[in-house]
Amino acid sequence: MLDTLKEAGKNIRKEFNRAWENLAEGWREVLSRSNDALTHFVRHKDENPQEQSSIEPLPRWGLIVSEVEETDGEILVRVEVPGLTKDDVQVVIEGNRLSLSGEKRFQRESHDSTYHIMERAYGSFQRVIPLPGNVDADKAKASCADGVLTVRLPKSGGNNAKTVPVK
Repeated sequence: MLDTLKEAGKNIRKEFNRAWENLAEGWREVLSRSNDALTHFVRHKDENPQEQSSIEPLPRWGLIVSEVEETDGEILVRVEVPGLTKDDVQVVIEGNRLSLSGEKRFQRESHDSTYHIMERAYGSFQRVIPLPGNVDADKAKASCADGVLTVRLPKSGGNNAKTVPVK
């Protein structure tokens, strides 16, 4: 019987280690692929604390995931912004950086309900996305449809890089 217990302990330990490795691998992938997608949401001080207290704590961190695609003529940035409209988001291009900011507002359908899961973050946010090259910010176009913000950035012919000869 002691051998059976030892064998069961080994199997449990083996399965636990395998589960832990899968979890660790998942977190490593999320962290390596998400870059700066993990975004801090800041709630305003004027929010009604009584309304919030029944569901505290609201998450303060959420993912704003993006992809940056480059073609011969443009850089295309797609950002998932579910629940936001074009009026909720501001896009600013500064050099080789696209800055996205906005606010995701908390909306509750009923005040006599109970939340069992609250994973969505609310509040003001800012996300900076590095661009792989120089763009013509004056010709940039942005649209928002089906929860995806798309920013088209034509590449600029100029190159900000300069080689300085060493004398």
